[in-house]
Amino acid sequence: MAELTDSQVNQQVELLSRGCEALYTPDELAKRLKEASKTGKQLRVKFGMDPTAPDIHLGHTVQLKQVRKFQDLGHRAILIIGDFTARIGDPSGTDKTRPILDEQQIAENAKTYIAQAGKVIDTSPEKLEISHNSDWLCELNLTEMLKLASQITVARMMERDSFEKRFKNDQPIGVHEFLYPLIQAYDSVKVEADVELGGTDQTYNFLAARDIQRAYGQPAQIVMTFPLLVGLDGTQKMSKSKGNYIGITDEPNDMFGKVMSIPDDLMENYFTLLTDMPAEKIKELTDASKTHPRQAKVELGKIIVSRYHSPAAGDEAAAEFDRVFASKQAPTDMPVIKVAETSINIIELVTLAGFAKSKSEARRLITQNAVSINDEKITDIDAVVAMETGQVLRVGKRRFGKITL
Repeated sequence: MAELTDSQVNQQVELLSRGCEALYTPDELAKRLKEASKTGKQLRVKFGMDPTAPDIHLGHTVQLKQVRKFQDLGHRAILIIGDFTARIGDPSGTDKTRPILDEQQIAENAKTYIAQAGKVIDTSPEKLEISHNSDWLCELNLTEMLKLASQITVARMMERDSFEKRFKNDQPIGVHEFLYPLIQAYDSVKVEADVELGGTDQTYNFLAARDIQRAYGQPAQIVMTFPLLVGLDGTQKMSKSKGNYIGITDEPNDMFGKVMSIPDDLMENYFTLLTDMPAEKIKELTDASKTHPRQAKVELGKIIVSRYHSPAAGDEAAAEFDRVFASKQAPTDMPVIKVAETSINIIELVTLAGFAKSKSEARRLITQNAVSINDEKITDIDAVVAMETGQVLRVGKRRFGKITL
């Protein structure tokens, strides 16, 4: 890595901070980049993910794209799988204590994370280091935990927005939740992070890590926070635990269909955070007087499906969506629903198809007019329907299945 000129350093700072909500601090980043170019040292760029669900979603890719920029400049990504921190659950932005997750479920969720992250970042050994924070956090003894806990006061912890609100509203706060930012900060100590990237909801945790690193005799990491991608519900951040996300391993048709369901007023947020499109083009696509919102979503859907599958898959998903929803035809590729009897209660059929997790959910879908067979609505929860091979069961807008006896 050749030594950078001041002009080149400034260009790299501009590239790396593009889209950044806050950078602590630009001068520190410039200095660290300059020093790295002199010594040939790779900056260690930390990004952590708690495996609370098996999917990496588009919200993660906002920061993963930035991690890739560091890699492309010759630096090293440190991907931390938070298999220990997931047991507590990040209290950032929550109004209640998260349930403690089962270790087996966490391990199962984490299995595919590396392959999924590889759709965005460079997973070659010289560019990526992978760690599980259970490797060191499970080994912390009580003496070490007391030393770590002594680095931050209760008053400082209560400055955290989510804790302050819960305290004022007389909502419980578990002592274990106070540990979350401390042990996440300890991750930065163990991997000797130079930079940490994440969403704006992580600002408190990341800044706490700067203090903890200093207490352990390390230089404070540079913190870069990025805007949050709003979930499909249009109100809360995209989140695995909230179920309002688009997974990067979703099938093309599902991925495209979810993009088409995004509220119109979120389109600028999605185009800005998920694409490299110029700001002028984004303004044109998100101005309803210039581009119909549906057409803008088609454009975005094709971009996203193309990125995580292929350009051909993007075109096919767009055509399939138009066929099903504009022309009101059944999809060309549907799962088969095997039915043993020639007649079946509609609730049983919906649950058998896997379109409802329980009979109560199936009952709710039926009463909401969301269930039909061969385009004929079924609204009676006690209905017993005659079955024939080739019939099409539809639940909601995007779930279809072909009956086979």
